[in-house]
Amino acid sequence: MELNAVKEEEIGVLLNDMLECYGYDFTDYSLASMQRRINRLFSMDRFPSFAEFRYRVRNDPAYIQHFVEEITVNVTEMFRDPSFYLALRKQVLPMLATYPFIRIWHAGCSTGEEVYSMAILLQEANLLHKSVIYATDINTAVLEKARKGIFPIANMQQYSQNYIASGGQHDFSAYYSAKYDYAKFNESLCRKVIFAPHNLVTDGSFNEFQLIICRNVLIYFNKDLQDKVLKLFSESLEQLGYLGLGSKETLKFTAEVHKFRQIDKREKIWRKVSI
Repeated sequence: MELNAVKEEEIGVLLNDMLECYGYDFTDYSLASMQRRINRLFSMDRFPSFAEFRYRVRNDPAYIQHFVEEITVNVTEMFRDPSFYLALRKQVLPMLATYPFIRIWHAGCSTGEEVYSMAILLQEANLLHKSVIYATDINTAVLEKARKGIFPIANMQQYSQNYIASGGQHDFSAYYSAKYDYAKFNESLCRKVIFAPHNLVTDGSFNEFQLIICRNVLIYFNKDLQDKVLKLFSESLEQLGYLGLGSKETLKFTAEVHKFRQIDKREKIWRKVSI
């Protein structure tokens, strides 16, 4: 670690500043993860001391967007963990098809690759026309990227492989148009998507859903915050609604577990069976 690295106690000071000055509450995020990302930012922006770093955070609102962008994790891909999407196709969508209107919340959607994946699944199941996907994230910059639906063309080969492994039967390239080094996904896919900022730490429920997807977000929270967010999801789900988490995340050992039944031994998908 560099000589001028931000110390553990200074991380707490910075996070309190963020909460006090701007309302961003990162205080219950995993300390080790926060320390790693804040030190990367400290080094990248070449601050000579913690005092100058803190002064910038407290006194330069324009810097805060950059700060939030850098310390929130935005690693994702289309049809990430294809077996998860195959389970959605086979076990969840046939049940959602019985509803006259389908509401889905994709929490922590990052740059939107998995949102477009969900829209493709719904379209192929002939359900997109009666669905709405609420795609939310704390980071407004990544939401803007998600709205545009433009991703590097270099990723399309991997995304196509993921799509096929998830049970896709069509030509994946039909869902986007390629131009230079980028692929722009068809606007028809996002007509049923509402992109909006939402902070899982401080914001409450805003609707009742049949499916909530929040993958690879909880791993960056401490246990208390994980429990708080899972309670929020439980309260936001209709009876018999579904919750999909990331491969390293679980409802086990939480206060909400007794309300849910895992529908697949391998995939992290639960159904809410009691209030």
